[in-house]
Amino acid sequence: ARASSVPFQRPAACATDRYFDSSRLACAPCGAHQRQSAGGSSCVCEPGYRMVSSNGGFSVTCEKCPENMSGVTQDGWNCITCPKGLTLEGKCKCPNNEILVERSIDGILLNEALCIHCNGSEQSFSASDASGSRCVRCEKTFIHVSKSCDCSSPNILTGGLCFFAQESLPPKGVATVRFAQLGITLTSAWFLKNLQSSAFACWLYSNVTACQALGNMCVMNMNSLSSSSTDACGIFQYIFIGTARLGIVHSIAYWRHNLPWLYYGDQPGLASQVLEKNHFPTTFSFKGRDKDVRLQFIAASFDAAGNFLKWQSLEGGILQLCPDTETKLDAAYTFGTTYKQSCKISVSKILLDFANPIFYDLFLEYNGDNGQPHLWAVPVLNLNLQYNEKFVNQGSNMNNWLLTRRFFLVDTLSGKETDLGKPPRVIRIASEITISIRLVSHMQKGTIYPPLITIAYTDVLVQNPETQSVMVSFSVSYEMDQSEARIQTDVALGVLGGLAVLWSLLKTAGWKRRTGSSIIDLQTVFKFLLFYAGDLANVFFIITVGTGIYWLVFFKAQQFVSVLLPLPSQEEDFVTYIACAFSLKALQFLQLLISQLTIDIFFIDWERPKGKVLKAVEGEGVIKSAAAPVSIWRTYFIANEWNEIQTVRKINPLFQVLAVLFFLEVVVGFSNLALMDASSSLTRSSESYVAPWSRILRFGVSVALWIAIAILQVIFFSVFYERFVEDKISQFVDLCCVSNISVFLLSHNCFGYYIHGRSVHGHADTNMEEMNMNLKREAENLCSQRGLLPNTDGQTFQISISRKMRLHYDWIHETLTRKRGPARLLDSSSNTFEQSTRAYNTMNKFLSSFIDHVHKEMDYIVKDKLLLERILRMEFMEPIEKSIFYNDEGHSFSDVLYYGNETTLLIFDILFFSVVDLASRSFVLAAILTYLQQEIFKFIRNTLGQKNLASKTLVDERFLI
Repeated sequence: ARASSVPFQRPAACATDRYFDSSRLACAPCGAHQRQSAGGSSCVCEPGYRMVSSNGGFSVTCEKCPENMSGVTQDGWNCITCPKGLTLEGKCKCPNNEILVERSIDGILLNEALCIHCNGSEQSFSASDASGSRCVRCEKTFIHVSKSCDCSSPNILTGGLCFFAQESLPPKGVATVRFAQLGITLTSAWFLKNLQSSAFACWLYSNVTACQALGNMCVMNMNSLSSSSTDACGIFQYIFIGTARLGIVHSIAYWRHNLPWLYYGDQPGLASQVLEKNHFPTTFSFKGRDKDVRLQFIAASFDAAGNFLKWQSLEGGILQLCPDTETKLDAAYTFGTTYKQSCKISVSKILLDFANPIFYDLFLEYNGDNGQPHLWAVPVLNLNLQYNEKFVNQGSNMNNWLLTRRFFLVDTLSGKETDLGKPPRVIRIASEITISIRLVSHMQKGTIYPPLITIAYTDVLVQNPETQSVMVSFSVSYEMDQSEARIQTDVALGVLGGLAVLWSLLKTAGWKRRTGSSIIDLQTVFKFLLFYAGDLANVFFIITVGTGIYWLVFFKAQQFVSVLLPLPSQEEDFVTYIACAFSLKALQFLQLLISQLTIDIFFIDWERPKGKVLKAVEGEGVIKSAAAPVSIWRTYFIANEWNEIQTVRKINPLFQVLAVLFFLEVVVGFSNLALMDASSSLTRSSESYVAPWSRILRFGVSVALWIAIAILQVIFFSVFYERFVEDKISQFVDLCCVSNISVFLLSHNCFGYYIHGRSVHGHADTNMEEMNMNLKREAENLCSQRGLLPNTDGQTFQISISRKMRLHYDWIHETLTRKRGPARLLDSSSNTFEQSTRAYNTMNKFLSSFIDHVHKEMDYIVKDKLLLERILRMEFMEPIEKSIFYNDEGHSFSDVLYYGNETTLLIFDILFFSVVDLASRSFVLAAILTYLQQEIFKFIRNTLGQKNLASKTLVDERFLI
């Protein structure tokens, strides 16, 4: 590392007797009687010494001049006598209006230099040029005013021009520039030299270049307008008003002959007329034979002195300060493609690349009706507008805007205080440039309003250019009036929100009926709020899904431009709706999870003892006959099957997440549809510009894929998998019947579900041969049907039990669950175990006798639900004396499982995925976290559901695997 290390030296760091040796990249000493040259990369002779030889660098030989010829010629090779004195460099000098002559006409060196006076009389009107080496015709204003090349008092000499003192001249200008962000006001050397002369020449002679230079100085002063100011803009306005006789250009009232067009006028409300009254006279289309997506911006460019430079197309990135490929730079002017570019640029690079400011008048080119090219002026909104009492170029109220025309990118000129040859003290940079394209509403032909370019400047106090940097950005945005869409969204939200209130009230009424309570208490209000949270989440979900898919379809598929995407700032309400939907749906999901983990469940075993067995009585030493015990393994088997189907879903969550990610990112590339451009291509070149993401389109694309894949999964599982492979819910009902066990479920205090699993063969605890025989008899219809009622197949029911039935159930259940669990079986006394066993047998006997209509005071009836009851998911009849069993055409008991709540789970997954994606802008991260939360909640549901199952049914948790 030391072998490759060299000292870092700059040319400016070399002393006056040293020069910068470019071959060594270091300072080197000059020879005797030598000093550093002006450029710093070589040596020159000291004053009083001439060069004898020079090969560059330090290879210079110097010789002292004799006393009688102490001067040195301009080229440094000879000594000469200087009659009028020496300069600091030791060379001859001459007074004003005299030129220095060192050689004769044939090139022979004179012994003594001559100072020849330029003839300024009427025939010649000559004066020395700036270098003092030749006589040239003097400036025409001198000739016009004094008939000579002198501008003596009382005439006025300013900026190298001469003016009559008695002429009506504009007021004396203030040569100051205010940098408001820094709180600094500087006397500009450029303004001091050129402001007054440009103003006088523009006023008196209508000099085009002088008028342009004056306009540029006004632009450098941030288009300041004040009735009490005589700065560059004040003088420009004075001349603009005073030259009305000259007429206007191209019938534009704000564009005076010989003057640059700087303002659109200062009438309040004029900005809205300029931007909205007239449409741009051409149309744009994304597709088809008449495809037109190029914005042909062109700018007239001027230098600071007012000279016209050339017409420049914006393609190629002349307004983009950040470096990039030409393809990506030109993408800024593709209609419909939102463009955003930002970077940091060092101040040293800015000073190097923008030594002279360039001023631009921007136009948008189009073809007229006759096919001839025309230009449409693009107005400028300068956010740094200064000294204005009537206008504030901030906010969205156009009536307060003052539109201008001319702008610059970098001003390194006005911030020079004393010497124009020195670096500026302050520079001004266009740090934010935005071209806004607004679509005309209710037009189907791609018509736009005139574009607007908005510029924000940053003032930089130059201290250390090498370490200082400025953040700059350039963007092109497209927008349309979203007020109608907001109104429609608000109307939809209001209507659906009102319907959600009514639906939640109906749910609350149904819940009150199912709980057997008629009192409206705090719990009722809380339950209503929970219902309303879930329904309002669905409202927000419907609105956001509809909005996202609407923009996705209509923006990407349109031929003639009729809609444009909302701006990022206009998407805030949409993002808020998604956040509300997710929050409320999460609340509903947690409430669903808690309700499923607290259900009451009991397995009714219809098996009866077969014969008697001899059993020894403990402590008595005798043997007695007793009923043969019924095997508990069938109950354990059903409990395990129930435990397994608790988290079965109609879709495969892992496949769902992987399929969505596959279509979005892995291969297909649907994510490219979420870019803010008009292209509907699923693939993009790595060299092409990538537009910013639209949050609405990201949501629309991802939700559309989630819903489409979920629907396909549901169809596949319902039509094919559950029919030809396995249907776990239906198989569980069949298994109950084969096992001779019914399931009694209570999801509410007085409402639940009943699965009738009583075997038509009377018993199920048998050997394989008898079991196969029973199944064969059933298949051949040689036995009764499985239904609860004779000659029916109905095995599943929704049950609404009476209050008396519920009280009796709770009394037995309290005994059943007083002490339970594996620890009690290991540690407690046999009396406690026997008590729990008797309670279990009591509950089994009670529920089986209840099903068999043994308890006349707690009997039940079986009936069909009304159509309206099924639609509203509530019961109209209250079970006062008798419980009611409603025939269930499907498997509604799955409402206490994941299976029956697929819609809620799917919406929650979609919203979770969307919230993570909107926060991280990463589909991959959203997919990973969505799958993780699915697994976490599945684990919680399985674990706590298993504990609740063991608690309510007295099935030892050790047997639930």
